[in-house]
Amino acid sequence: MLDVWREACRHIEISESTAKIAAMLAKHLPLEVLLVRRFDLQHSCLNTVAIGHAGAGPLHAMSRTSCGDANMKRLLQWARAGGVLRDRRSDRRTGKLGLLVPAEVEGETLVGPLPGPEQPAGVLVVNAGLQRTFRDEHREMVETLLEPFSAALENDRRLHELAALREAAEADRRSLLSRLGRREMGETIVGADSGLSPVMDRVQLVSHSDVPVLIFGETGTGKEVVARAIHARSARGAGPFIRVNCGAIPPELIDSQLFGHERGSFTGASDTRTGWFERADGGTLFLDEIGELPLPAQVRLLRVLQDGFIERVGGQQPIHVDVRIVAATHRDLPAMVQTGTFREDLWYRIAVFPILLPRLCERLEDIPALARHFAERASNRFGLTYVEPTPQHVQLLMTYPWPGNIRELGAVIDRAAILGDGKTLEIATALGTTAAPARSPAASAAVSGLRPATSQIVTLDAAMQQHIELALTATRGRIEGPNGAAKLLGINPHTLRARMRKLGVDWSHFRSPLPPGAPHLP
Repeated sequence: MLDVWREACRHIEISESTAKIAAMLAKHLPLEVLLVRRFDLQHSCLNTVAIGHAGAGPLHAMSRTSCGDANMKRLLQWARAGGVLRDRRSDRRTGKLGLLVPAEVEGETLVGPLPGPEQPAGVLVVNAGLQRTFRDEHREMVETLLEPFSAALENDRRLHELAALREAAEADRRSLLSRLGRREMGETIVGADSGLSPVMDRVQLVSHSDVPVLIFGETGTGKEVVARAIHARSARGAGPFIRVNCGAIPPELIDSQLFGHERGSFTGASDTRTGWFERADGGTLFLDEIGELPLPAQVRLLRVLQDGFIERVGGQQPIHVDVRIVAATHRDLPAMVQTGTFREDLWYRIAVFPILLPRLCERLEDIPALARHFAERASNRFGLTYVEPTPQHVQLLMTYPWPGNIRELGAVIDRAAILGDGKTLEIATALGTTAAPARSPAASAAVSGLRPATSQIVTLDAAMQQHIELALTATRGRIEGPNGAAKLLGINPHTLRARMRKLGVDWSHFRSPLPPGAPHLP
């Protein structure tokens, strides 16, 4: 058994372990073939994942056996009860054995369940062939084999799950590089030696530790770029970097998204799902807009930060995760702590090392380099000839207030490159400051709307709040349904509620009964 355990744990692939163990067991058992089969709960079937031969010729056993939901439930009940089944017949099998043992396997067979961390993982099939039979001591020996093969099967499951997560992370990386117009993640951060120099000094200080980092900054100042810089410079740089926008997750799905769920744990949970914490294991989890998390989710997040264990929704087994937390927000978290909308204990846990990002108008010296960077990105993204921003272009850019910060600058350069069609950068037109030829009233309004007078500019949050309140007034506080504000605004009701929470809009203030005889909204 010591040799069996050694072979079960030393090989990465379970097929290699099974082949080695089958050769060893042939000296002690009348063994023809050894099969390891995994329960696939999502598709209600059994999959053969490893075959070990000890007979004269190789066996090509059926790789997949469909069971159906009812039969799969019966098999799981048997597997939980434990015990090795013995089949002495060589003709066609029926019942549980007809599902557990592939039709190609002939002769006397022993079948035992392989337990998993939370539920049965699969079965071990030991076949003696047509000419030999098992004795009672052989059955006892098979019972002792179930534990090492269970460990090998669980290691195989985790190996393939990690491989799938790596593939997904690589796909996300390629997608992000495409959107950013970059070739590699490790490119130099524009402004690192000038306007962002104090920020990068703090990034360098904190990168080599695992303490939580909290990044403050207005929308569009580059919080995710700084978070990625912390990750890339840390010992976790080769691990996954997972970004979660806390404000974009519906409240009823927060636990499932962050911690994962088990199959059947709620309506619609058709399979087991790993959450963001598990996907970020060994790397960094970037919690963007952490101030948008509702209070119940803050409690569960605090527990993970304290002990490093999570539980999937519907699961009972704690799962340890090794994750470094980098959070970001544009909100005033200390003020939220005072008002009770953000937990004080979570604030002290995540704000170990704060980093404040300056607005773009506070780092004007970086605008020339940023303009060149975005112009090159636009040429790559749109297939245009690269056009260098002129000193006149840069002067125009430096006189603009940039309420949308770097994100707005990137959008302006993209618009200027498209308008210039690879021949020039139409910066003035993109900013709405050019004295162009006469336009139609609609066109003039569209262009001038890009650059209103500074005194007329309100923050994006204030403008969004006013627009939502107008919709709620028109719908008398109704959010969902054909006459609701979400329908009027053309967005999902869950998204509207999330934005209302973020902006502090209370729908009940707009809820009022219709006066007698008043017409309903169409």
